[in-house]
Amino acid sequence: MAAPVTPGHLTPNPVAPGDLSWGGLRGPPDTPPEPKQLPELIRLKRDGDRLSEGDIRGFVRAVVDGSAQGVQIGAMLMAIRLQGMDLEETVALTQAMAKSGEQLEWPEAWHQQLVDKHSTGGVGDKVSLVLAPALAACGCKQVPMISGRGLGHTGGTLDKLESIPGFTVIQSPEQSKKLVPADGILYEARDVTATVDSLPLITASILSKKVVESLSALLVDVKFGAAAVFPSQAEARELAGALVGVGAGLGLRVAAALTAMDNPLGRSVGHTLEVEEALLCMDGAGPPDLRDLVTRLGGTLLWLSGQAEDPAVGAARVAATLDDGSARDRFERMLATQGVDPWLARALCSGTPAQRRQLLPRAREQEELLAPADGTVELVRALPLARVLHELGAGRSRAGEPLRPAVGAELLVGVGQKLRRGTPWLRVHLDAPALSDPQRRALQGALVLSDRAPFAAPSPFAELILPPTDTQQ
Repeated sequence: MAAPVTPGHLTPNPVAPGDLSWGGLRGPPDTPPEPKQLPELIRLKRDGDRLSEGDIRGFVRAVVDGSAQGVQIGAMLMAIRLQGMDLEETVALTQAMAKSGEQLEWPEAWHQQLVDKHSTGGVGDKVSLVLAPALAACGCKQVPMISGRGLGHTGGTLDKLESIPGFTVIQSPEQSKKLVPADGILYEARDVTATVDSLPLITASILSKKVVESLSALLVDVKFGAAAVFPSQAEARELAGALVGVGAGLGLRVAAALTAMDNPLGRSVGHTLEVEEALLCMDGAGPPDLRDLVTRLGGTLLWLSGQAEDPAVGAARVAATLDDGSARDRFERMLATQGVDPWLARALCSGTPAQRRQLLPRAREQEELLAPADGTVELVRALPLARVLHELGAGRSRAGEPLRPAVGAELLVGVGQKLRRGTPWLRVHLDAPALSDPQRRALQGALVLSDRAPFAAPSPFAELILPPTDTQQ
């Protein structure tokens, strides 16, 4: 694992070969060394050596031009996963990936209003579906959100949006292919090579997409807990520090929120079901933990970009867009713009929850699980729930594998709630005839009951790490 980094701190670059400029003297530059071949680069990183900026550019170039074989890409990703990268290597990797394609350009007048949010991925995490239209309703001219597909057991924003009939996530196929092409290849390779949790690879993947967006502010939601990439808050804080530090090195204003991911976020897991719950949040209703996270993250982004005097004021503005329907109106316009039939977009955004369910893909079967005993819901373990849904078709085992968008689960109870034996606590939506016995046991094991009195569930929001210029505020 890479050594911990201090947010905003960058180690000075070493003197370049041939640079004899100290003391007022300058000699002739050395002949540039021959580019190393991929096997040599893989061996260097495998053995724990540091890759130069040129080495990293060469690897990324080979990934994009197709000269790197799939096994070589996988080997390099694993070497990075096992040996790590220092801050300068991570900055170089991020820059090389960002420069592998084109840069987005926006009118100068939009500069302060260009904001984005990214999540490291969690079970039931549909925040981006709500936050993008809410921020647009707050006056943000463009929330680019170059989003990703599902990695491991987590669902991707693109997959959720594609569960809406007609939705086209790629507005311009030619342009999309030209934006950070290196990340598209490496992102899929990480999913199938057990390198999803590599700190430098996560950092470079997230920030390379954001560098090309020409943002004024970025907020990264770094999940921690049993169902997150990083189990502990301390590990999540290390990634957050890397993101903030590398962002500073790239001239990008980045903050990171640490949020808990032991329980699913909200009450729904699965692509179509999460779209329904996102719409419920945009109705001014829905699960309180989802609303809390949307408003806190959105408020922080408005503050970071200078559009709110503090995060609390920004959060109130975001909440207002949920309550007055303006976020939902923006979502409707987004759907119609991206290929959804205007009638369907209108029906989804104005209909009742029951009507919406009729308009979106539906699973063939539903099966409810009953509480095995009396007690208070202490925890619903998100990881076993996600793993079973993955088996049922909600996730991928291979890059490019099709998904079953209607497969998912509804939590019929919330953390802190009293539950009686025999009461339904989970409804599973599946395309198979029924759950297998191992799947039922795994799901029942996700429910943790206690004998304490009912309680209010805590917010998943745990900590905020600011860019260097804001740490004293």
